[in-house]
Amino acid sequence: MTAPDPVAFTIFHIDIMWYAILITTGMVLAVLISCKRAPKHELTADQILNFVIISIPMGIIGSRLYYVIFNWPQYAGDFFKIINIREGGLAIHGALIFGFGTAAILCLIWKVRPLNLLDLVVPTVALAQAIGRWGNFFNSEAHGGPTDLPWAIMVNGQSVHPTFLYESIWCFLLFFILIYIDNRRQFEGQVFLLYGILYSLERFFVEALRTDSLMLGPFKQAQVFSLTVIIICLAAYAILYRRYRSTRA
Repeated sequence: MTAPDPVAFTIFHIDIMWYAILITTGMVLAVLISCKRAPKHELTADQILNFVIISIPMGIIGSRLYYVIFNWPQYAGDFFKIINIREGGLAIHGALIFGFGTAAILCLIWKVRPLNLLDLVVPTVALAQAIGRWGNFFNSEAHGGPTDLPWAIMVNGQSVHPTFLYESIWCFLLFFILIYIDNRRQFEGQVFLLYGILYSLERFFVEALRTDSLMLGPFKQAQVFSLTVIIICLAAYAILYRRYRSTRA
């Protein structure tokens, strides 16, 4: 299978890319579902929209900064190249750090329980990731090395692992898993921490297949980050679960 044209259509000589359409679609669905489910978390749709209009732009900025930092020689001294995201170069880990971090700060300012908010939104973040990953397919990027598996995709005349597909399937499953757990959650932070563990576990193994990884010295940055997140989230989960059990005793 070969990727189709990355350009969806053109308006006034400006190419509208499938990548942008898919990411935007994922974001819109995430916002709509979070607004719909907000009352379950004692929040309102208006509150969610207040978070969205600040956190999503910060997430986009973070995703670009993260990518540029780990590719600094390519961007050093060229400000316009740094901000030109139409040429590609976004990193999901940067988006998550800046997006979640901004939301947590806003929670402190607006007197909202941060773990409660994060439990609400992370299932839809996984859904947005599942949809957005298909943008990599249209761009023929974020793929793995050579393979003869029947579901391989063709990139530059070579059959390679569709790592975007592996992550997309996992994130779709993660969306339903986290919604199920959120409907039965035992303590605030449970859903958010499980997202951190389960997404990072998948990313650690899928990253090993990719050929375009950001590097941290001799190591793949995403694997180092994923392993760190797994350890931190497991420890935090154990602490919060122990507190929950002590209150039930």
